[in-house]
Amino acid sequence: MNRIKQLFNKKQKNILSIYFTAGYPNLNDTGKIIKELEKNGIDLIEVGIPFSDPMADGPTIQESGTQSLKNGMNLKLLFEQIKEVRKEAELPLIMMGYLNPIMQYGFEKFCKKCKEVGVDGAIIPDLPFNDYISEYKPICDAYDLKVVMLVTPETSEERIRLIDENTDGFIYMVSSASTTGAQKSFDDKKLEYFKKINSMKLRNPRLIGFGISNKETLEAAQSNANGAIIGSKFISLLKTNDSVEKAIQELKTSLKS
Repeated sequence: MNRIKQLFNKKQKNILSIYFTAGYPNLNDTGKIIKELEKNGIDLIEVGIPFSDPMADGPTIQESGTQSLKNGMNLKLLFEQIKEVRKEAELPLIMMGYLNPIMQYGFEKFCKKCKEVGVDGAIIPDLPFNDYISEYKPICDAYDLKVVMLVTPETSEERIRLIDENTDGFIYMVSSASTTGAQKSFDDKKLEYFKKINSMKLRNPRLIGFGISNKETLEAAQSNANGAIIGSKFISLLKTNDSVEKAIQELKTSLKS
């Protein structure tokens, strides 16, 4: 069974997913970061594929992607790194990246390689849902690659239900329509959006991302969905700490206050 499905079968609440950009801060940090996150009880990891034009990302993730590309990261190397770390790491791994580098690699080749090295899912923010259904879903299904779709406060109920019917990993609830980045709290409008989606009784589990950085935002996400996704906060800590271990410990401390 796909590891994402296994995770949600055994755990329904308080799931914590961490995003980081592959090849950042250093080219060969990918495996070490994955192993350290798993050691510290993280449930799910999203491995970012760096891209030169990351339109949905805030400055922190953009900067990490730029540095990663300068370091020499590419999909071929990333697959090699994941294949190596899979000898030790057992938690679900998701590749998150834009369509352009995936298409340059070859879409079916990408899905096949994900299967070979132990990648369980993909998040492709700029892949239109209709194109996914008509062109790409059969390929992803053939390689048991769970494609995770994003919904925002602007996504219609009809579209959300369509996504729920046609995917079976989890639904990524974006906390706002803006780019990624840490926030201190969620306002009433965002909380109302969380509650609205919660009341829809979707069949897929949901994780809330964009802006999770402290105890308040983490608890708000975890009380209104199956869990939370943290990205910018962790990447900023990788930048300011001289080791992966210290960055993770500071993240754990920040989520308690």
